[in-house]
Amino acid sequence: LQIRQARPDNVLLWGWGVMNSTALKEAQATGFPRDKMMGIWWAGAEPDVKDVGMGAKGYTALTLQHGAEPGSKVVKDMLDLVHAKGQGTGPKEEVGSVLYMRGLISAMLGVEGVRKAQERYGKGKVMTGEQTRWGLENLNLDQKMLDGMGFAGVMRPVQTSCLDHMGSSWVRVHQWDGAKWTFSSDWYQSDDKVLRPMVMLASGKYAEEKKLTPRTPDQCKM
Repeated sequence: LQIRQARPDNVLLWGWGVMNSTALKEAQATGFPRDKMMGIWWAGAEPDVKDVGMGAKGYTALTLQHGAEPGSKVVKDMLDLVHAKGQGTGPKEEVGSVLYMRGLISAMLGVEGVRKAQERYGKGKVMTGEQTRWGLENLNLDQKMLDGMGFAGVMRPVQTSCLDHMGSSWVRVHQWDGAKWTFSSDWYQSDDKVLRPMVMLASGKYAEEKKLTPRTPDQCKM
């Protein structure tokens, strides 16, 4: 009702879960152009659009690095080396989908964090939580490393630190064509001159409310 009354030029869908497909179905029912709607990261996966199908055609969403990557080497390796041997634990048809890639990248970052920690604290040893945190805060995944793991074209290099847990601020936009996601933009990088002060203000307020003591730059070197 608010959309019909306000008649906006564009709509940012800040949604999650079933509210995304519901919003797209409502847009279809009311005639609001889906190509004038853009979703955030949590509103741009297959479950958000597949039940709407052609009714969601033209809808776009941010990807924060990866999208659906069925042609990537890491996906081909997963199909050839895992599923082809009957060792896959999930639906084969979902390999390479947006949510699958999200989990795959998360798993890779976790493994590389432990590997980095072992370089400092002992290769082959079981890492403690603090040691693993150090590893995750000192990742340096350059393009050569990503290519070697099969992530070429899937994501850009990531370098983290104690002061920067994100490590990368690049995004792409992908668009639903009625059956699948395809990239509709090149890479965009966020403007940290605008965002960083906002992050520091919000995190400082949170730390104060929760009575947390942020680590100092010297503590980050430990």
